[in-house]
Amino acid sequence: MKNLILWFIFGLSLSFNFTSAQEKFTLSGTLLEAKSNETLIGVNIYFPELQIGTITNSYGFYSLSVPEGTYNIILSYIGYSTISETITISENITKDYKLLESTESLDEIVITENIEKLSIKKPEMSVNKLTTGTIKDIPVVLGEADIIKAITLLPGVTNAGEGASGFNVRGGAVDQNLILLDEAIIYNSSHLFGFFSVFNPDAIKDLKLYKGGIPARFGGRVSSVLDIYQKEGNSNEFHANGGIGIVSSRLLVEGPIKKEKGSFLFGGRSSYAHLFLPLFDLDNIARFYDLNTKLSYKINQNNNIYLSGYFGRDLFSIADTFENSYGNSVLNFRWNHLFSDKLFSNLSLIYSDYDYDLKLNFVEFDWISGIRNFNFKYDFKYYANNNFKLQFGVNSIYYKFNPGEINPTTPTSGINPFKLTDKYAFENAGYLDVEHQLSDKLALSYGLRLSSFLRLGQDELNVYENDEAVLFNEDFQVYEKASPIDTETFSRNDVITSFFNLEPRASIAYLLNYRTSVKASYNRMSQYLHLLSNTNSPTPLDVWAPSGKYIKPQLLDQFAIGYFKTFKNNLYSLEAESFYKTVKNRIDYIDGADLIANNAIEQIILNGESRAYGLELLLKKNEGRLKGWLAYTLARSEQRTPGRTLSETGINNGEWYKTPYDRTHDISMTCNYKWKKKWIINANFLYQTGRPTTYPNAQYEYNGIIIPNFSLRNEERLPAYHRFDLSATYTPKPDKKQGWQSNWVFGIYNIYNRRNAASISFGQNETTGQNEATRLSIFGIVPSVSYNFKF
Repeated sequence: MKNLILWFIFGLSLSFNFTSAQEKFTLSGTLLEAKSNETLIGVNIYFPELQIGTITNSYGFYSLSVPEGTYNIILSYIGYSTISETITISENITKDYKLLESTESLDEIVITENIEKLSIKKPEMSVNKLTTGTIKDIPVVLGEADIIKAITLLPGVTNAGEGASGFNVRGGAVDQNLILLDEAIIYNSSHLFGFFSVFNPDAIKDLKLYKGGIPARFGGRVSSVLDIYQKEGNSNEFHANGGIGIVSSRLLVEGPIKKEKGSFLFGGRSSYAHLFLPLFDLDNIARFYDLNTKLSYKINQNNNIYLSGYFGRDLFSIADTFENSYGNSVLNFRWNHLFSDKLFSNLSLIYSDYDYDLKLNFVEFDWISGIRNFNFKYDFKYYANNNFKLQFGVNSIYYKFNPGEINPTTPTSGINPFKLTDKYAFENAGYLDVEHQLSDKLALSYGLRLSSFLRLGQDELNVYENDEAVLFNEDFQVYEKASPIDTETFSRNDVITSFFNLEPRASIAYLLNYRTSVKASYNRMSQYLHLLSNTNSPTPLDVWAPSGKYIKPQLLDQFAIGYFKTFKNNLYSLEAESFYKTVKNRIDYIDGADLIANNAIEQIILNGESRAYGLELLLKKNEGRLKGWLAYTLARSEQRTPGRTLSETGINNGEWYKTPYDRTHDISMTCNYKWKKKWIINANFLYQTGRPTTYPNAQYEYNGIIIPNFSLRNEERLPAYHRFDLSATYTPKPDKKQGWQSNWVFGIYNIYNRRNAASISFGQNETTGQNEATRLSIFGIVPSVSYNFKF
């Protein structure tokens, strides 16, 4: 197997790997954090005399080809002291380095200008990286540091408002984001419908958001990839850290299994605000918990294994009316193997489960749905030389969909248990990614992903006349459910429908001068899963459905072009990007669509298309007492579902209309100011154009009943959303680096008490009988205080 892989790589890279007259040797190894032995992702390794460099991969590994000789080597990483040393290369060398946090070193080395050049010239665009330190500095509601809230401050990223789950990227829907935690798929990223995210910032090591220019190793979603890695744990000594807040607390412990070889990490969070609700005679409950785990062990220099997991749950109920719970569970085993100093591999076996439970006590039934998958991944990265790197691999995912089952909550409810038909699917992909430095000014990244999706057999499948599950009533000009004319039965191994797609990717970067570059990218991506969600309902549902005979996969084409520049020795940086993307087969709902207990989802959806385009600007101040960024997005997101024939009206008469995620203007500013040695001030401001919505524009009376008539879909907007947040972090003993260390965080969310509209509903006043509009607001001003510690 090893020889087969090596010969395959050799054949692919032969034309790019000619031997020069001067013999070269390979310097490779791993970059580690000195105190914890944690691997570091994205560390810069640079040889100034040779003008060559690289960065560490997702597991801290690096590899460089260097001519024989004696050189200076510089290693730099944000938040850590730079290492500069002289190294003699006369043979292949394996060398690990350990970096110290910058606050621990008295002789910090200033990064030279050449180091900054690496990111400017890389063909990587539409990508944002945030450190956990930055995330913890951003003021959020109720004082809980939040990854999802932090990324919504970046250009091109929004959410549907307070109390809404997930996030939207470049006008895309929530289900179009691929969210990975240690490579495992997370299907719902929110606690308590968006008030918190499922990611404990204490347990997170690195995160990267891809909005475009997405490498071929990622697939299955058409909007973005949020790639998150958990910490591995301290393999040198035992440590703990945590925090106590108004509504929740957290604790993380880590330590060695065997010193410098193995480590463990356990992190937990839990809310407890619901414990105080009975004091105010409230029967409502809103709580969550989650648990992060990881075990790491270094078998030898060439082999490392990891076992990581995440388990989280939410419970929300209103008196005796309804109860809603949902949660993610993931487990991942990974094996890193180094075939040689040029070939790195990672094998992953992943289990992921998401379930959704809704109890409607007033009608006495319990609704359960979910999605489960088993995921196999095998990835390789080959460092042919400094100008040519190759990454390739395979990925197979087996899905089981539970579209819903209903059980009575009481024996006297009169409801018979009902189970919708389970669905099964198999998604496969193979990919090839290339990083190619053509010259000192021109760099390319290109790749190809071949994906397939097999909709597997199920107990029975409806058959419709002319294969049309939705009919158009020309007399009433409305869409209606079609009645099946027959059913088909399949065995589990039968393939009902199959899809195959080629997904090319390409990015290019051209260096205009030492500090300025222009970049462009193209992405073709496929998405075979669809989230069916009626968010206008008081009990929003999450029902995942696979592509099949009546639901086609979504297909994305995205183009982007950007301008990137650094100023004053990287004190400031500017990123400007423009994008245009289209998505085919974006599903839309017919009027009156009902998702609950629907065993024929195909009867309420139509295939349409969507498009989004815009301009994104990001200005950052990277160093000094005052740091932060200003982001602005000007964008449009639209959807269209034309009629299938000339006589059909389609949705909104077949015209383009604004998606629920359209925000014309989106401005965000966040800053961090080191006021005094013990005090740090953090602030952020947001302004967003109001979300599109549909209002009634007339009414009529029928048999004494007032019936509203609504305008075209999303023709109106909610009022603009804006708020200003402020927090202050007080560290009693900022110079203390050992033993018990702590700080206090005081925050005010929405400091000027803006009552932003989550929704506006219309009805009649019971007293006057007059029509009236009611604005629902989730938060006004919210003060918070939390205590954080580590030892």
